[in-house]
Amino acid sequence: MLIKTNLKIGKFIENSRVDNFPIVEVTEEELIGVDETLYEKMPSLEDHIQGIMNYPPSIKIRGFEEVVEEHKKFETETILPTRGSEKSAGYDFYSKETVTILPGQKHLFWTDVKSYMMNKEVLEIYVRSSVGINLDLCLANGVTIIDTDYYSNIDNDGNISVCLRNESEQEQTIEAGDRIAQGIFKNFLVADNISSTKKRNGGIGTTKK
Repeated sequence: MLIKTNLKIGKFIENSRVDNFPIVEVTEEELIGVDETLYEKMPSLEDHIQGIMNYPPSIKIRGFEEVVEEHKKFETETILPTRGSEKSAGYDFYSKETVTILPGQKHLFWTDVKSYMMNKEVLEIYVRSSVGINLDLCLANGVTIIDTDYYSNIDNDGNISVCLRNESEQEQTIEAGDRIAQGIFKNFLVADNISSTKKRNGGIGTTKK
């Protein structure tokens, strides 16, 4: 969405983009109304946009949820991914088990977490820097790609897994509750004249069938 405002208070916002919404132009009167103190309570662009559009904050855009009970791999509490700081791009995924990985071996960590997002968005998962540098653990598949239609699939409800391989010469232990990977939401582009009408019918590896 492109927002062009002409406010007597606050900052002039131009070409501020919020994906998946139409272009909107509003006048000063439409924005301010009768209560100019409203904008003193809106320090962030997100709050500013919500005030303009008045769209419910309950609408799901992108985020994380626990998978349904029947597809959970562990009975323990699930910690949804978190950001390390307010400026962090990545959301940290947590291990739900304590595992020792031998040199040259790998282990598949099920997170019991699923992710939803908008069309033409993808969640890319990378190993955390501290895990790679300090423990010599890497993702077995380099980068994990979570597509929009992986969410709530019939095989595993979208349960996200992280496969770590031990590249060191000694065994490495991951404790339950350790942060092992980080996910970053991204937009992607679609090529001309190359499309698919095929629907996902399951979990990992099902799109090759």
